Amino acid sequence: MSLTPEQKQEIEALKGQTQATRRAVVPALEEILYDAIPVLDHGFVRVIDYMGDDAAIVQAARVSYGKGTKQLREDRGLIRYLLRHRHTTPFEMCEIKYHVKLPIFVARQWIRHRTANVNEYSARYSILDKEFYVPPREQLAAQSASNRQGRGDVLEGAEAEETLRILREDAERCYADYQMLLNETSDGQTIDPNRQGLARELARMNLTLNLYTQWYWKVNLHNLLHFLSLRADPHAQYEIRVYAEAMLETLKRWVPASYEAFEDYVVGAVTFSRGALDVVQRLLAGETVDPADTGLSPREWRELMQTLGREV
Repeated sequence: MSLTPEQKQEIEALKGQTQATRRAVVPALEEILYDAIPVLDHGFVRVIDYMGDDAAIVQAARVSYGKGTKQLREDRGLIRYLLRHRHTTPFEMCEIKYHVKLPIFVARQWIRHRTANVNEYSARYSILDKEFYVPPREQLAAQSASNRQGRGDVLEGAEAEETLRILREDAERCYADYQMLLNETSDGQTIDPNRQGLARELARMNLTLNLYTQWYWKVNLHNLLHFLSLRADPHAQYEIRVYAEAMLETLKRWVPASYEAFEDYVVGAVTFSRGALDVVQRLLAGETVDPADTGLSPREWRELMQTLGREV
């Protein structure tokens, strides 16, 4: 994890401030407010600000004027009911803002979630830092033979060494060329006083996708839960999944009742299609079901049997 001296000073200054407020405050989240949670080799996730808590969800659902009208147990039950039955609007009443440092190729995947407010570090205005993501050896995997978006067997021996060498050398060379094109170092020093240098907005096109960028990402709880349901999933790409897992820890602190319901009804749940439900009902009735008689594709059948813990 890499924080600049300026960012470290900002964090210390912010943590030294206290504000008197009447709005909802979550002590467990306040404990880590502004702190950087390390992710990958140079990345991090930081909670910058938030609005609302579990009680805000309950309040919105009941359209009441405050706490105290219901017991905590009943609040928990209502939150679970809302999530279970996909009544999502009350969850939109809570918002959270993150500061994220991440590789550019992860950011391009992340930005496909178009339900947040984003402000990214501008390479048109500033020079990008010389920090690259290089995968750990156990994440160097070949292309999956069965999944065009997935990974297969881990590379080993000389092939792994060669892959790491190429990744590092390409990143180093491209960044050196980036500085030459700019005619400027990352700390603002001119390299050759007899050259003018290329505009920053053009020089950046030479950089590799494993370079790190940063952004502020603000999202409501409903859309955050959707993001995490996809990106914290074991099938998600490792490099974005570890960010989602770090954010899950902040979610647990911020809205524990919502987190519990999310784990039970989204992360740990499965959804059956109409055809799959028909198969389950037939199996429960003791019927021997022929896959060819279900209307399910071979892949759907395999997935259903795996979900039910049955051998294909």
